[in-house]
Order: sequence, then C-alpha cells, then structure tokens
Amino acid sequence: MTADRPMTVVPGPGKLEVANGSVLFGEGKEARRAMATKAASAPVYIEEPPVSKWLFGSSKAAWIWLVVRLWLGYEWLHAGWEKVQSPAWMENGKALKGFAAGAIASSKDPEHPQVAYGWWVSFLNWVSDNAVWMAKLVAVGEVIIGIALILGLFTGIFAFLGVVLNFSFVFSGSAGVNPLFIILGLLLVLAWRNAGWIWLDRFVLPKLGTPWYRGELFDQPRGREPQIN
Repeated sequence: MTADRPMTVVPGPGKLEVANGSVLFGEGKEARRAMATKAASAPVYIEEPPVSKWLFGSSKAAWIWLVVRLWLGYEWLHAGWEKVQSPAWMENGKALKGFAAGAIASSKDPEHPQVAYGWWVSFLNWVSDNAVWMAKLVAVGEVIIGIALILGLFTGIFAFLGVVLNFSFVFSGSAGVNPLFIILGLLLVLAWRNAGWIWLDRFVLPKLGTPWYRGELFDQPRGREPQIN
C-alpha cells in the first residue's frame, strides 16, 4: 500500500505532481509559453507623474481650478445672457442665421477660405435652415454652461460642452476668445475630479458616481436575508 503524497506546486505555471512514486510534469512548457504570450500582450500602464496627479486629482489644487471655473463660467454666462435678452436670438434666430451665412460666404474664398471643410459648410447650411430653434439652444446652452461652471456642478461635462461650442465657432472662421476658452475648457475636463471640489461636485459626484463607479445613492446596503431554521 502506497501512501498518497500531497501535490507540490513549483513557481510558475508548471506543476510538479508526485503520485504513486512517479514524478509527472503537468503542462510545463506549454503553460509557460501561454503565460509568456499573455504577459507580452497585456496592457502596460504608465505611472502618472506626481505633478499631474496633484494638479488633476488633489483637493489642494482645487483652488487653482476655482479661479479658472469662476472666470470661464462668468464669460459663458455673460455671453449667453446677452443672447437670451436679444430677440435676434430668442425670437427669429436672425443672429445665428446671419452668422452662418457669413461663415458660408467666407468658405468661397479661392485662396484662403476661413471655413476650409466642405462637410462643415453643409452643417452650416443645415444650421441656417433651423436657425429659429438652434439660436435658442445656443443662447440657453451658454447660460447653463456658465452657471454650472460657477457652481462647480458636473464641471468636466459642462466644460466639454463649452469646448464643443468653441470649436464650432472656430470651424466657422471665428477666433476671438475661442482658443483661450478651448485651452481652459480642456484643462477643466482633465481636472474633472477636483475642479468642482470647492462647491457642488464635492457632494454630487460621490452620491451619483460615474459610469465605472457606483455612487452612494445606487449602492445602498441590502437588507438582511431572512434566516430559515
């Protein structure tokens, strides 16, 4: 009668089995080759620099983004409020239609057109045809973006929407303050975790969570299951 001896595991994927006095190597070369292939194809995560981690993730850097938020938010709110009070934006969309017409006309310059993309010209034609409601959307949207940035509510989302509006103006041949707004807006998008720490995001984000992290409102502890004797 032979005594059964326990299985011994050696480092790595290969297994050394001892049974009935015989030594067996299980999946040695094949397993090691498979593990090596898997390791080679695995993604490599590059460590974030300490300065970047502090600037875009630390609550101590929130004061920097507070200044950016308040200034950019005020600019959006001021621009949008002027549009909301203008009949050319809120009644007949004449202002937006004129803006689109000017951009379309500038695209016809044979040497240096300010609007260089044909697909954007097609989009501007569509905007001109729907200027009545699009003008209201732009005006109210600018006001909402400004208020959200000032309050620090969903800062990353509304900063991104502001950048989209800025790019739409740039594509239409209007520079002005848009390049600066784009730079500051993109920085706020990168700092979405701490940009709104000083105000509403500090309380709203932990409650609602993110698409990849369930918030407190959606992660309530389950009640105890009834015990069956």
